Order: sequence, then structure tokens, then C-alpha cells
Amino acid sequence: MATPLARRPEPGDGSAQAAVTISAVTEYLLPATMRGVAVQAVAALGVLTGLWIALSPSFIALQHGGGNSAVANLIAGLAVAAVGAASLAGPRGFAGLQFASALLGVWVIISPFILDVRFSIAAPMYWSNIVSGGVLVVLALAGLASVRRAAR
Repeated sequence: MATPLARRPEPGDGSAQAAVTISAVTEYLLPATMRGVAVQAVAALGVLTGLWIALSPSFIALQHGGGNSAVANLIAGLAVAAVGAASLAGPRGFAGLQFASALLGVWVIISPFILDVRFSIAAPMYWSNIVSGGVLVVLALAGLASVRRAAR
């Protein structure tokens, strides 16, 4: 005697499992509000800012040599990009990741002053880090405000 195979729920069959599956898919794919879209945009801009921080020593300090400050920027930039990518994983972002991004932005701002004590840093790198870190902090604070409002 053959046992019947379990039937996979179809999207429109009205079963509870199909409704949960459709709800989970639409919850991930589409942010529910404009705040959700804003959080996603801020996270995407954070990823781009992190990539700039990681790659900027290659462009700016090429003629001056990068040294350890280039490595510090690479690590901080990749961390910022990873935090932004992780924040993109949820349709409404994560408050803890936005806070971590703000702290990384502050580090990017102050790191040239700390590293310049032992390693020479090109003047354009100061400005690049200050502007990039400032943009990152503003993006993180905007994302944090959007995440808090979206949670309500």
C-alpha cells in the first residue's frame, strides 16, 4: 500500500502554513513603511562609506605610503561595511548595529590623531577620515532614530 506524499502548501490555498510562509517572505522582501526603507538606505550608504574608508588609503596616500594607518583604515572600513551589511539583513535594521557603526565612525575620526604619534600620516588622510567618520556617525544616528521609530 503506497503512502501519500505530503503536499507542499500552495501560496493561495488558504492553509495556515502558507499564510505564515507568505507573511515571512513579504516581511523580508518589502520594508513595511518608509522608515524601513530609510533604514535600508542608511545601511546601504554605511556599506559604501565603509568601503571608502577601507580603500581610501590606496587612492589618497599612494604617493606618501600608507603603513599602519592604511591597515587601521582597512580594518575599520571592513568592520563598518560588515556592520552595514548585517544591518541590511533585516528589513527594519538593528539598533545595536547602528550604535556600533556610530562608535566605528568616532574611531575613524580620532584614529589619525592617535596613529600620527608613531606613524606619519598624509594630510589628505586626516581630511578623508574626518569627513568619512562624520558621514558615518550622521548615517548611524539617522539609522538609529529610524530603527527606534520603526520599532514602535
